[in-house]
Amino acid sequence: MTNGVSTAIAPSWRLAVSRVAALLFNRYTFFLLGVYAYSLVVNLAGGLGGVTVFHEDGRIGFKKEYLELTLLFYLYCYANLILRPSRWQAWLAAVPLLLAYLGQDIYFLMYSNVFRMSELAMVPELLGVLSPLMLALLVVCVVLPLGYFVWSINWRRPVTVVAGILPLVLLIGAAEYFPKQYLAVYSRIGREIPFWSDAVSAENNGRFMMLLYREAERQTAKATTATFRDRGRYDEQARSLGAWVQEHGNGRNVHLVVLESFVDPTLFAKAKYSRDPHHPDFRRLAAGRLGLSVSPVAAGQTSQAEFELLCGVPAFQELAGMEFNNFTGAPAHCLPGTLGLAGYRTMAANAYKPAFFNTPNAYRGIGFEDMFFPREYTGDDSSYLSTGDTSTEMGYMFDGTLYAQNLAYVTPLIKNPQGPPLFNYLLTVYGHFPHVIDEHKRPRVVRMLSSFKDPQLERAANQFFHRSAAVATYVDGLLAIDPESLIILVSDHVPPGQYGRKSYRKLAYLNNRADNVHYNRILVIDRGKAKKYATVHHYDVPAMILNTLTDGAYCRERSCAFTANRFVDDRRDRHEDYMRLMAHASE
Repeated sequence: MTNGVSTAIAPSWRLAVSRVAALLFNRYTFFLLGVYAYSLVVNLAGGLGGVTVFHEDGRIGFKKEYLELTLLFYLYCYANLILRPSRWQAWLAAVPLLLAYLGQDIYFLMYSNVFRMSELAMVPELLGVLSPLMLALLVVCVVLPLGYFVWSINWRRPVTVVAGILPLVLLIGAAEYFPKQYLAVYSRIGREIPFWSDAVSAENNGRFMMLLYREAERQTAKATTATFRDRGRYDEQARSLGAWVQEHGNGRNVHLVVLESFVDPTLFAKAKYSRDPHHPDFRRLAAGRLGLSVSPVAAGQTSQAEFELLCGVPAFQELAGMEFNNFTGAPAHCLPGTLGLAGYRTMAANAYKPAFFNTPNAYRGIGFEDMFFPREYTGDDSSYLSTGDTSTEMGYMFDGTLYAQNLAYVTPLIKNPQGPPLFNYLLTVYGHFPHVIDEHKRPRVVRMLSSFKDPQLERAANQFFHRSAAVATYVDGLLAIDPESLIILVSDHVPPGQYGRKSYRKLAYLNNRADNVHYNRILVIDRGKAKKYATVHHYDVPAMILNTLTDGAYCRERSCAFTANRFVDDRRDRHEDYMRLMAHASE
């Protein structure tokens, strides 16, 4: 009897183990493990993280990309369902998903930018410039595997094929045709989408989810600006303005420098310091003619300031998030685009990562012919920029390092009498929150002596001393080779205080005037001399540049608020210009 019971239990136990093993060890489990492993490998290679993130301290973290994993798992199950049974079925079902991920990750590794659907329009151009070897690799690694996948589909089950793909079609259709509703729903069920980084957003939510989210944003922007879109007339007006500037222009070089959080410590009325936070060379350069410019933002969102400074319209932020995030690379004919049409060579040197703020697409749409980012962030050996050792200052490249490399790069271009005039744009990153200082490289020289002390703004004051010295050295170097140049230096926004706006109130920044945290320093050097305007907006800078390049003709034919020598708040008057520009930038 006992032997009989044992004999009966043994098969049951084996059956239970077999069922558990079948449940745990199957193609679907291995697929999910493969997704985690793939994410880790790509992250270690310097690409996007994802469901697996490798931290600098050696830890492996896991993101909660539930929506992305659900979609991936569904598509893998669907592929297994429609493929004809074979020994390769489990592997073949993963091929389209693997290639879709690889394509986006290779794009990120090559261009340091997160792929968007709008960039599919660039595929024909890319195919046209690929070498025969690269085209052959593309056929072998992409076309043939996908072709074999399609050939392996069991087309005798059309209902299954069509019904299974319907949820994906509906999801894409919702993003394309009902974008506002899609964004509203996703904002409730998705994970954090930081405004400052496409890369972090993709890591938080997944590549496919962010691909659809950004497409919904683009479609929303297109719908909002549809009545302002007239590409033919818009391009013709831009060409006409470019030709006019070329005809009336003096051909002077322009250097526009946007400084991260370059707050002037002396503007805090109730702050006292152990010494002047302005470096003596900077005092000499400014000659008491430092001005003020109103930024659209405070304490962050640099791209909003860049948008106004380069495009000449207020950053109303009325579309899908920040303006830069709406750019697709389509010509928007901002200041660099206009100068390009006027015969200028337009170049941008950005001291930080291109994945921030959708910068490559925005710069391309704005009209930059050349874009340079540090090699450490892009792996692009053709870039002249290198951060140097930034390990002790949170990875932020010091301004002086950027200036020295830029000066070395533009010197032969400026000295070439046959070369085109330059529009040389720089964006610094040193001085970024939380203002970490390597005191071996840049000793603390300023102490805040006021009764209310803000440690962060004290660090910013010390950085200002060293940064202002770097500015003076850079401007002196430019003037030595280019005494006729126009040089404009402007802060993007003020930094956050240790206690937020309370710090600015307690220390009486600009005597606590209305909207004081939006006021920033601007310095205009015209033919070697500092020139002071009444307070301007960031969006006045393009008109200031065009007016200087045409010896005043630009503002004689157009209304320029800054020429009245008084502050004019004309934001609402620029709204239609803003909508028209964004209508074409988001195409």
